[in-house]
Amino acid sequence: MYVETNRRSLLKGVSWRLVATSTTILIVYIFFGRLDLAIIAGALETVAKIFLYYLHERGWNKIRFGKKRIQPFNLWITGLPLSGKVELAEKVYNKLESLNMPIDLIENHEVRKVLPEIGYEKEQRVLHVKRIGHLVCQLQKHSVSTICCFVAPYAESRQAVREMTENYVEVYVEMSAEECRKKQFKELDATIYNERLKDLERTAPIYEAPTNADIVISKDENLDEAADRIVSHLKKAVTLV
Repeated sequence: MYVETNRRSLLKGVSWRLVATSTTILIVYIFFGRLDLAIIAGALETVAKIFLYYLHERGWNKIRFGKKRIQPFNLWITGLPLSGKVELAEKVYNKLESLNMPIDLIENHEVRKVLPEIGYEKEQRVLHVKRIGHLVCQLQKHSVSTICCFVAPYAESRQAVREMTENYVEVYVEMSAEECRKKQFKELDATIYNERLKDLERTAPIYEAPTNADIVISKDENLDEAADRIVSHLKKAVTLV
């Protein structure tokens, strides 16, 4: 969310007065034929109206009438490790960030670096996802939209986040464990790849694939095209700008 600063309001006033004052000088000169009188009138008008414009702008900023709160959304991208969901999330984030809207990308691997004590048992996983849902709620109170990239293998935890957050949109990157193992990621170094491969072996047996995802990305779909499809869906479902 962007807030009009005092300096910006003042600069807007100055730029407008340059145009308006030139017009005033020209009109006075045309009617009276005196350049000195035209310049004096223009100068007086400039000083007075820049100040009045500043007060007018700041006064309207204090009035809530006609202001519409940005409706934040929570784009939740789920799928098995190595399915390409992180790469997809980053592409969507870059496209939405270019719209100058308040948005944050929350990715599971980054969260676990901060909270390494999070376990992998069902209760711990469900609690972890619900905590992310709570974080999203706090961001949404400040009109910040989110892109969450989590395996979230249990349907109950994803449903909990759906119910907790506004404008929840679920994207399922549909790919089997075997297809994930075969997929190549040139941008991943060996250490990160092996970590995600370990995640895959640990998660695949318990993953409950979504049955009501808003968008399903097939294994053969180009990620750039998939990102465009997601953004198009958001533009129809949620007011982005």
